[in-house]
Amino acid sequence: MLPLLIDGSQMTERSVLTRICAGVVLAGGVILSAQQLPSEPAKKFGSSITGAYEGWYDNPDGSHTFLVGYLNRNRAQAVDIPIGPNNRLEPGGPDLGQPTHFLPGRHVGMFIVTVPKEFTAQQRLTWTITMNGVTNAIPLRMHVDYNISPFEISHSTTLGNTPPLIRFDERGETVQGPIAMVTRPFIARTASVSAPLNLPIWTEDDAMYSSGTNAPMRKPPPPVAITWSKYRGPGTVTFDKAKPALETLAGGNVAEPYAGKGATTAKFSEAGEYLLHMQANDYSGEGGGGEVCCWTTTIVQVTVTP
Repeated sequence: MLPLLIDGSQMTERSVLTRICAGVVLAGGVILSAQQLPSEPAKKFGSSITGAYEGWYDNPDGSHTFLVGYLNRNRAQAVDIPIGPNNRLEPGGPDLGQPTHFLPGRHVGMFIVTVPKEFTAQQRLTWTITMNGVTNAIPLRMHVDYNISPFEISHSTTLGNTPPLIRFDERGETVQGPIAMVTRPFIARTASVSAPLNLPIWTEDDAMYSSGTNAPMRKPPPPVAITWSKYRGPGTVTFDKAKPALETLAGGNVAEPYAGKGATTAKFSEAGEYLLHMQANDYSGEGGGGEVCCWTTTIVQVTVTP
């Protein structure tokens, strides 16, 4: 696990869990129920942002994990909101690993928050975001209706669909599933303001898919689609290809095991510590066709020098 310096203090996975366990209480006040996003219309600018609770699952060690995304109604504007009064996850926060950079539109299952096994169904975390004078808050709680299986889903026509495997070195360690955490960046890299950072990627997938109805796809998308974005950082990050096309190494058709590779480069406008977010969707697409499976997310930590 790579410790990360956030606001001048070292934040580790253990310290986050300790803070949650020590501080968790029933949240008071009026908040939005899970997945019920406010109906404020989207605008190009000047609108609000709402967190989105995708669901929760149990871990082998008895702890529990919440899967979380967001909706940025500013259709033409990416927004940065620092950790603090306007972007806080509590109790245990305000920093529990949420993004500070919000892309336009709806983004499903961008990060996870893990709570101890002692966390009960009656307890909750609350993510509060204030933007353009509008405050939205959502609860994260272990309601039975939001118990999910983001690592595998099976139907009569979708047998054992699993998220793509991702590697950042051809024979390196793999990551699989929506498990992006700022306390556990998958890899660390260094770069400079003057030189772009090369980000190669290799992927494998079972080439299965989920669609909610499991209807056959008339025009299948690529077996794996990669999206890069800034997650946190002091400056602007520019990707030459935020959605790089992948070269097919094996497969390429539905239910035909797939392998591919691709690359992008990232340029940084100023020095500092950055977190980059990588998301890999399989045939199921954004949100897994309504099944909350199967995609992979991870965090790349980048130290940028002048």
